[in-house]
Amino acid sequence: LRSGIDILVGTPGRIKDHVQNSKLELSSVKHVVLDEVDHMLDMGFAEQVEEILGFAYKKGSENNPQTLLFSATCPRWVYDVAKKYMKDEYEQIDLIGKKTQRTATTVEHLAIQCRSSQRAGVLGDIIQVYSGSRGRTIVFCETKKEANELAMNASLKQDAQSLHGDIPQQQREVTLKGFRNGVFEVLIATNVAARGLDIPEVDLVIQCSPPK
Repeated sequence: LRSGIDILVGTPGRIKDHVQNSKLELSSVKHVVLDEVDHMLDMGFAEQVEEILGFAYKKGSENNPQTLLFSATCPRWVYDVAKKYMKDEYEQIDLIGKKTQRTATTVEHLAIQCRSSQRAGVLGDIIQVYSGSRGRTIVFCETKKEANELAMNASLKQDAQSLHGDIPQQQREVTLKGFRNGVFEVLIATNVAARGLDIPEVDLVIQCSPPK
């Protein structure tokens, strides 16, 4: 950072730390990219993001950075908040259009209703039927506690490991490598930990509850 860089990639909290500790100077930034913009401008991050952008943007200036915002989902409020950082002639590029429910035509979607107390047993049966004994399955949970409990539940007949925000990065990498190499068949993860994973040949994906 001291000798100067062309590209900086960071989370809002870490970037803010560096700015506050005088290790990072943002006044000459030419481009700003916000990925997962619906999360970055949500209540949890919005304040930090606004504070950081305040170091790079000057009100009414023609030399403000070019701003690029990316997101898989863009509710109306995202556009409204984003206008604060975009020039008046901004372009909106929509890859989905009116097909709001667009999904892969090769994927079959099933919904199964069961009591939460029966879930581990039902999961085991579903995995056995749709993924077999050696296929790969990812199970998404809402909470870390839920992921841990399911991974250790005796009703789940397959080898399973959990992946979530409380697991150290080094252990996460070991877990993902094991899943890719077939050391175990079932990965039970929270949505946060599983963003951006690239794992080939996954036979089955299960959401334990309707995704929010």
